[in-house]
Amino acid sequence: MSAVSQHIPTTITTERLVLRTFTPDDADDRYAYQSLPEVARYLYRPPLTREACAESIALRAGGTSWKADGDVLLLAVCRADEPGVMGEVVLTLSSAAARQAEIGWIFNPQYAGHGYASEAARALLSLAFDQLRAHRVFARLDVLNTGSVRVCERLGMRREAHLVDNDLDGERWGSEYIYAILAHEWKGGTPAGAREN
Repeated sequence: MSAVSQHIPTTITTERLVLRTFTPDDADDRYAYQSLPEVARYLYRPPLTREACAESIALRAGGTSWKADGDVLLLAVCRADEPGVMGEVVLTLSSAAARQAEIGWIFNPQYAGHGYASEAARALLSLAFDQLRAHRVFARLDVLNTGSVRVCERLGMRREAHLVDNDLDGERWGSEYIYAILAHEWKGGTPAGAREN
């Protein structure tokens, strides 16, 4: 993943979804799910304030670089047929030298059970492997987060590790799974009908 000579799309469309960069107008929609204790419990941090949601949107308003460890691509997930943000997907460059990226997703629970997280994450994996030349993409998730476990398995990711009591969430010790998939395992994994702008 050398310096960004490639174009990183600011919009990705799938059959039902539009993944795009956040705008300041999205702060309330983002706060609606980022402020929920049931969402934050799997993130090992307290719920976000509206101000924190707006600040992180503003931080990425200038665009996304993809060349140094820690660079982040954060995209709002919207239904193609209605306004509003229902969640987000994120890709973090964890090692530029080893072409490793971490994928994650957070959705408003009111949209659970419709396959939106899998569809959005599949589109982001396609971007990671097909355009950003990732060698390996991994996800870290709380073992109690059964919804995200199912998303990883639908994407064809392999469970590589079970970290026991590896993080402290307030007074609760949390355990994590690490799922991953390699570029050569993803070949042909681009969803039919997905296209990038």
